[in-house]
Amino acid sequence: MSVSPTVWAQIRQGRAPTPILVAQVLDGEAVVLGEEGVLRARTELAAHVLGAGPLEPLLADPQVTDVLVNAGSGVWVDRGDGLTRAACEVGDEPAVRRLAVRLAGIAGRRLDDTSPYVDGLLPGGVRLHAILPPIAVEGSHISLRVPRRVAPSLVELARWGTFSTGWLRVLEALVSRRCSFVVSGGTGSGKTTLLGALLGAVDASERLVIVEDVRELAINHPHVVRLQSRPANVEGRGEIGLTSLVRQSLRMRPDRLVVGEVRGAEVREMLAALNTGHEGGCGTVHANTGADVVARFEALGALAGLAPAAVHAQLLSAVQVVVHVRRSSGRRVVDTVAVLARGAEGRPQVESALGRGGAGETVIGPGWPALALLLNLDPDVVP
Repeated sequence: MSVSPTVWAQIRQGRAPTPILVAQVLDGEAVVLGEEGVLRARTELAAHVLGAGPLEPLLADPQVTDVLVNAGSGVWVDRGDGLTRAACEVGDEPAVRRLAVRLAGIAGRRLDDTSPYVDGLLPGGVRLHAILPPIAVEGSHISLRVPRRVAPSLVELARWGTFSTGWLRVLEALVSRRCSFVVSGGTGSGKTTLLGALLGAVDASERLVIVEDVRELAINHPHVVRLQSRPANVEGRGEIGLTSLVRQSLRMRPDRLVVGEVRGAEVREMLAALNTGHEGGCGTVHANTGADVVARFEALGALAGLAPAAVHAQLLSAVQVVVHVRRSSGRRVVDTVAVLARGAEGRPQVESALGRGGAGETVIGPGWPALALLLNLDPDVVP
């Protein structure tokens, strides 16, 4: 296929491709391909030059949350029920490497032998991670996290079986009573989806200030302000982390402060904020079980220079409820709703109030009376 003189001129001047220039490559081909053929060819060419190439159809699928490319051996996707192999041909290892390098460039990041791994954000909010050999032993790997485009409501999640219908009033009360809470769980367990649904139930008159490392939360609410961290440039300058953003958010009159994922020293600012009158604050945290949340906060507090005793004191007055999610038979479900209580020697402990049994039935835990009191619910009425 011949390239137009205009495009060659742009190449010689070292200019990056643009949608207009890519479209010009097919100028004059309408006679051969027809109008529909030219449109289809332009779309495919743009995907390979400006987008994710053969991965574009997967990223456009509204059910896909993750796309993983394993060197030259295949592509895997997660549509909410676990990873499955996709009928998608990326090519051999050199082709995967070229795709990884190009995606890194689109994200404004550097990926080469001297910088063999990268985190970045692609247009549309897709989160990119790529890693090259010899760090990745078998070849180049690409991991793409696709942001949820539609924010499901709590009612929809209940209908999908994420939690028992009886738990719906508990989660709605958690929001309306302005309790502070964290959603815990493992990677890909549905923490962000549940948090977005809970925030969608917040009264429309309230102002939500969201602090995220990478934009992931999809929220159906009329007043949302988003702050997103910025990595350092290729010279190692200009980084703005979550710690700074949490501090900035407190000057923006938030009715609710939301930290998309608490995973570092920003835990100090978050706990301090929730202890200074910012009711209803929330966030997510990685933890294998709800009971592990306290240990997780202890570890994060250590990164911020906080002693365990300081973390315990802050946590007890800052966070009231822990909602833990997990994967069960490939599905994302709410496993427990628990309260944070003072245990032995003043250490916080997570007391399960509602649990999900092996057959999906509700198991009432020792924390239910305290949770019912906190949410102004009748403790004698079992969800």
